Amino acid sequence: MPSTIGRPLRALELANEIEAGALTPAAVVDRCAEAIAACESEIGAFAALDIERTRRRAEAAADRLMRAPLRGLPLGIKDIFDTTDLPTEYGSPIYAGHRPAADAALVSMIDRAGGLLLGKTVTTPFAFLDPAGTKNPRRPAHTPGGSSSGSAAAVAAGMLPLAIGTQTGGSMIRPAAYCGVAGFKPSFRLLPMVGCKHFSWSLDTAGIFAVSVADAAFGAAAITGRDLRVDRATPAAPRIGLVRTHLWPEASPAMQGAVETAAKAAEKAGATVREITLPAIFEDAFRIHATIQDYEAYRALAFEYDHHRDRLRPLLRRLLDEAATVTPAAYDDARRTAKRARKALAEVTAEVDVLLTPSAPGAAPQTLGSTGTSVFNRLWTLMGTPCINVPGLDDPDGLPLGVQVVGRFAGDRAALEAALFVEQAIVRAG
Repeated sequence: MPSTIGRPLRALELANEIEAGALTPAAVVDRCAEAIAACESEIGAFAALDIERTRRRAEAAADRLMRAPLRGLPLGIKDIFDTTDLPTEYGSPIYAGHRPAADAALVSMIDRAGGLLLGKTVTTPFAFLDPAGTKNPRRPAHTPGGSSSGSAAAVAAGMLPLAIGTQTGGSMIRPAAYCGVAGFKPSFRLLPMVGCKHFSWSLDTAGIFAVSVADAAFGAAAITGRDLRVDRATPAAPRIGLVRTHLWPEASPAMQGAVETAAKAAEKAGATVREITLPAIFEDAFRIHATIQDYEAYRALAFEYDHHRDRLRPLLRRLLDEAATVTPAAYDDARRTAKRARKALAEVTAEVDVLLTPSAPGAAPQTLGSTGTSVFNRLWTLMGTPCINVPGLDDPDGLPLGVQVVGRFAGDRAALEAALFVEQAIVRAG
């Protein structure tokens, strides 16, 4: 099945044109609307849309928006964040037509920064693994990943310049890799989760999808007010640690080749690359990610499980059934293991700026009945470190292969700069 991709909407390019007076926010809304009209019936990226209202807002507040950090750009946000102007259903019929009384903190931050919320993007039910029907724009018979499937697909199809997703296991990096876009999962709690339907409060992390690393960094900088932009100067050559981890055999030959190709391209461009073997504590940390996630999910979704168990999707219902057996002692022990692993990671990264590892086991599987696996993401989510999917490589069948840049906790700008360096090196290497 052929790809369903419109013209990429590059956030930085659009923002610069708006700032220069060559484009208006309303005109960008119209570009989104055209792409949505052409692609949405096939892709199914949106849970709710209000194009006309967004256009009216863009026209009425044009002068203010054009001076604001986001320049009036339209965004989509995963439908687990509360919104007052659009339904918030968390991907579940339990909440059909639900209208929260207040916007999530991140929604308000986007509004303050001059962004226009065009729609709610599709999430898997309660951001777990049961597929939600969104298709991959690069190859619609293949999964777009999950649980932030709608956000990744909307950007990949050219329907939005920026979109918000979340990651508990691998739900930012994996969909970005599968759909061939940049995905930025910041350090834990850099973006607020207040007003978001939690799955695991120790792991849930909001992030940004965009066409490229620089576009994602621009969006993050504009929303947070932090110095995260990396487009204003040539990125410095980073010190990269190539990490295969104990899961390296899980990566396909094409994915293994993609990571090695990216490392060689970066080294040729001036980066220092060295192989790093992680201590055994990280195998333990990978294993206990599920303990923490499941223990918290059983409590975060207590109301839904206790009162609507029969309306939960099969994978989530089974997970919560099993999660009920996780003891407080096992949970506390898992948290202690995570703390030791985070300390060990600081020691491992003392002599490198970032780590380089696969974003996923391979290209998007040819199925809409699965969202893929997060085996190459869970450890880094648990560590709370910034992660960026760097696009630009394909497998022999033309499907995207993403490589993952992992930074130090709170070193988000340095991680983004290193990811941009890798992205540019891949482009130069052809």
